[in-house]
Amino acid sequence: MSTLPIFVKYLITTFIGMIPIVELRGAIPIGVFTFHLNYLESFICSFIGNIIPVYFIVKFIRPLFDFFGRWKPFKIVIDWASEKATKNIENNPRLQNFAALGLFLFVAVPLPGTGAWVGSLIANFLDLPPKKAIPPIIAGVIVAGIIILTLTAVANGGIQYLLQRN
Repeated sequence: MSTLPIFVKYLITTFIGMIPIVELRGAIPIGVFTFHLNYLESFICSFIGNIIPVYFIVKFIRPLFDFFGRWKPFKIVIDWASEKATKNIENNPRLQNFAALGLFLFVAVPLPGTGAWVGSLIANFLDLPPKKAIPPIIAGVIVAGIIILTLTAVANGGIQYLLQRN
């Protein structure tokens, strides 16, 4: 992999950051360990890849839901997810005020099932306009990226230490 041109390494790392579930949680370590990018390069490529889909999901997923909602199997899943996402928030005005903070925290915690893709879907289910949804998602991606970058650096230091000892 080290024989690839640097631009190709950047593109692959960016593309990996765009993949749902993997997102920058997988792209940063792959950029560092597989493509031997430095930490900043890996972070920037992963970040860009992770935020590219956010606007499109927040802005355009609802028409897709409406289109697929015409068929019963899809409608059942879409209605269930919408109800789960909005049930508590619709009934509580105080929770509506904290929707952006909750979205930020959800995206910022780099665990499986969290991240920009699911955060964008949640924002859509909550009917948050892009102006209110995108900034907390981007901030959450930055924090998650910093956490993953730190864990990658710690792991890399530990690996280097073990390799030097032998």
